[in-house]
Amino acid sequence: MIETHPRLSVSECEGADAPRALEELVRSAVAAGASDIHLQGGTEAVEIAWRLDGVLVAAGKLGRDLGERLVGRVKYLARLRTYQDAQPQDGRIAGSDLGVPGDLRVSTYPTVAGEKVVLRLFRATDATTLEDLGFPAPALESLARAVSQPAGLILFTGPAGSGKSTTVHACLRRLAGSGRHVITVEDPVEQVLPGVMQTEVNIARGLSYPEAVRHLLRQDPQVLMLGEIRDAETAGLVVRAAMTGHLVISTLHAGSCRGVLERLLLMERDAFAVASGLSLIANQRLVRRACIPCGGSGCDGCRGTGYRGRLPLVELLPIDDALGRELRAGRVGNPVVSPTLRDTGEWLVGSGRTTRAELERVLGI
Repeated sequence: MIETHPRLSVSECEGADAPRALEELVRSAVAAGASDIHLQGGTEAVEIAWRLDGVLVAAGKLGRDLGERLVGRVKYLARLRTYQDAQPQDGRIAGSDLGVPGDLRVSTYPTVAGEKVVLRLFRATDATTLEDLGFPAPALESLARAVSQPAGLILFTGPAGSGKSTTVHACLRRLAGSGRHVITVEDPVEQVLPGVMQTEVNIARGLSYPEAVRHLLRQDPQVLMLGEIRDAETAGLVVRAAMTGHLVISTLHAGSCRGVLERLLLMERDAFAVASGLSLIANQRLVRRACIPCGGSGCDGCRGTGYRGRLPLVELLPIDDALGRELRAGRVGNPVVSPTLRDTGEWLVGSGRTTRAELERVLGI
């Protein structure tokens, strides 16, 4: 469902040529704090929507002629085939080409209504440290303790858009200032981090996650970050890297901390290795932060939504001795998660940082 807010509009783009309209559209989205821009082609118009604080919000329409030229401009800057609208394409636009900080990832896809284009905005986040993320104190202490260890595997999970990358980059910023050699393998690189050696996966050139890990382990890393564990081969490599004295940070798609254990044991059959290498699992969601000036009623600062920014819900599962014994036997057992997502959410509601309605929207009643 796409929400509509009268304070959001792209009408100022009408009447401009395609290059200027695209620049205005992107700058407006950046100013609004959007994470994505959606362009949906149609028979009479191109519909525009922004993802604001995790919610897709209608931002207006452009006439078909201008909309098609704008999509063509996006493809040109992303070095895609401008004439191709029957096959998906992926590319990247440098922010400097549009006068905005941070690059844009471009994805096109054909639909029955017309070509759909999504632009993901990459920019430096305000949360530059673990302390800035807004975790409850016990969760922050557990995560900081795990990051400070010389070795072990830390896994983050949660659905797309749950803040995993932001937390991972906050961990990397702390590690970059510790004098340790930090190497990443990402798909794509979302933020350039000073003091970190960053690598981007390139399947077309034969650089997959497993291939990158095998070679980068010869680059004398002390900390290795992989954007995602996607297959059994990668799982085996990172588990063994954690066992052999490396601190490894990655993400794995699952719905819960227990789900991570179950999936990891399916991908890596050596239960002893999993139990020995794994140190911490963190499961995340994001809720919208209540707008303080208007108290949720809607104002210019929050563009009438009642919310401004987002906050993480987090639950943690440290791998203690008892759980380690279960894992060595190939069992998940009944792991104790503390705090839970609900615990974190109740803490945020109680402190007035979010609302009960928002918590129920994300977690359900």
